[in-house]
Amino acid sequence: MVKVTFKNDPVTLIGNEVKVGDNAPDFTVLSTDLNPVTLADSKGKIRLISVVPSIDTGVCSKQTQKFNEEASSLGEDVEVLTISVDLPFAQKRWSEAGGVDSLQMLSDHRDFSFGEAYGVGIEELRLLARSIFVVDQDDKVTYVEYVSEVTDHPNYEKALEAVKAATK
Repeated sequence: MVKVTFKNDPVTLIGNEVKVGDNAPDFTVLSTDLNPVTLADSKGKIRLISVVPSIDTGVCSKQTQKFNEEASSLGEDVEVLTISVDLPFAQKRWSEAGGVDSLQMLSDHRDFSFGEAYGVGIEELRLLARSIFVVDQDDKVTYVEYVSEVTDHPNYEKALEAVKAATK
């Protein structure tokens, strides 16, 4: 069982822990134009799924900017998705203001579908726990990082190495 804290206080994660080797659970989230998006929509691609609690905070903003900068160098076979519970309108505003255009911003605010499917929903806050998942072309999970303290950065290099390993 994954143990996660928020500002050093333990939180309860909703859903099942996802592990390397698992079939990636499907989910339905919303794009910034309010259209539903599922895992199946990017079938056949490697997916780097970057999960942030709220795009308007420092670490979440830096995490999203970092993966946006790296996205174009990962190749056409890689989709980079950033998922949070922020409203799609806020995600769109933030992306436009920051020039974020190489990844897809997705909102789990409506159904909490991703949060429950990947075991990252924080019950006490109705936010998503910071985490990274890499899913290969066959929908197998090849990398997982549940960041133990929600306010800390993930291991960017390990996540990017996992994406590169999945492309070989």
